[in-house]
Amino acid sequence: MDRTRPNLLTAVAAAALLIGSCRTGAAQLRGTAGPADPPTTGSTAPTGNTGLSIPNAEPAIGTVPPIGIRRPARPPRPASRRSRNPVQALPATPFRATLTPPGLLPDVQPQLNGVPDPALALGTTPPPLPRRRAPEEDPFASLGIRVGGLTLFPAIEQSIGYDTNPNRTQQRKGSFVSHTEGELRLQSDWSRHELSGFLRGAYNEYPAVPEASRPEGSGRVGLRLDVLRDTQINIEGRYLIDTQRPDSPDLASPVKTRPLIFSEGGTLGLTHRFNRLVASLQGTIDRTDYENARTPSGILIDQSDRNVTQYGIRGRLGYEITPGFIPFVEALADTRVYDRRIDNAGFRRSSDGIGGRAGTTFEITRLITGEIAAGAINRRYDDPRLGDLTSPLVDASLVWAVTPLTTIKATASAAVDETTVPDARGVQTIRGLLEVSHALRRYLIVTGGLTISDYDYQGAAIHERGYGALVRAEYKLNRSVALRASYNWERLTSSIAGSSYTANVFLVGMRYQP
Repeated sequence: MDRTRPNLLTAVAAAALLIGSCRTGAAQLRGTAGPADPPTTGSTAPTGNTGLSIPNAEPAIGTVPPIGIRRPARPPRPASRRSRNPVQALPATPFRATLTPPGLLPDVQPQLNGVPDPALALGTTPPPLPRRRAPEEDPFASLGIRVGGLTLFPAIEQSIGYDTNPNRTQQRKGSFVSHTEGELRLQSDWSRHELSGFLRGAYNEYPAVPEASRPEGSGRVGLRLDVLRDTQINIEGRYLIDTQRPDSPDLASPVKTRPLIFSEGGTLGLTHRFNRLVASLQGTIDRTDYENARTPSGILIDQSDRNVTQYGIRGRLGYEITPGFIPFVEALADTRVYDRRIDNAGFRRSSDGIGGRAGTTFEITRLITGEIAAGAINRRYDDPRLGDLTSPLVDASLVWAVTPLTTIKATASAAVDETTVPDARGVQTIRGLLEVSHALRRYLIVTGGLTISDYDYQGAAIHERGYGALVRAEYKLNRSVALRASYNWERLTSSIAGSSYTANVFLVGMRYQP
């Protein structure tokens, strides 16, 4: 019974303290001061609206002092008796007139201007604003057709116009021209390996000069196999379709139609990286066939003596100084084998060649990219009457993004081509191209270009030089349809009497790409 009495008294005292705190808070809520409780025995703190005072003396155990009556303090307990810690009342705090429990919001509310934010009142964070979609680099580019892991970009173009010299002869005769062209570009998006390619074919029809009507085309397909992290196998196939002009030096006499030239080939190579050292080895095979021709009188000109197959091997060793700068050295060897051991003029045209070159690939701030290489090649022919031929060997390409709307492209090459002109060992060929493209608007692109070519027949007194200029405008209606207009000027000067010519071609048409 003695043990339960202190517990009961403690509970009664705590209830009294709670009632006093509630009375004080209610008075503050009404805006008036409530009556203060009389101080308990030994109280030294003042009373009032600041809250309940903390007594300095412990109330007597076993008695409840009535309100307003001061009772004497209980003498201290003997040291031998077990004592309990007195109940301490928490200091009173002002009553918050709010529906939100204390602790969820700060004591000082921020001052809001305008309409309150519901998310702030609920204590939640508003969702982030959606990001603005980045503008497309080319909003008129074709999206292509998805076929598994490949994307196909087909296109067809139809143009009409006028050609002042369809046959590219000195005795020119103009004609209306219909130009039909189709192309297919493909690109893979595999996680490993890569397949890419570009195929093109066209046909030019001249109603007024039907013998000048001719096809043309070119293409390349490349496959890269990532065997290991640093080892790749490269496979490439290519083709070319072209025609000979009637006054070509390689034709024994002028012809009525333009004979076709078919060329196809392939490459198989292996590339391996030894840290910064890049080594590659590749083998090539190329085949060229010439169609027989007919003279205006109907006589057949046999060109089977010009059919040739070339086998080659090439090795390259480069060192990556920076990711965009890789100098390299290259060695090459090839052999050219003609179907006929002796040509129509009695010469053995098969030959072996060996050469080398040095160069670098470069990329400057992703605005200027390209490759340049220069060297020399020496060819030794089976016929000792032809002797050896040494010629420069150059390959260079450059792409410069001057601005996001302007691009400059340049290419240059020097090589040795085959010929069956009597006493001529080969043809030293130099070609150059400069093209500038500018987008006046995203949908309006203007392109201008210049070309130059030089053909020097070694061992024969024949020299030809060609020039060209191009202006083209393209107006894109949408991703699929574009209108085109172009003007092309060609000029060839030849040391052979009656072989020089000039031609002007005007075309307007439409291009469609799904």
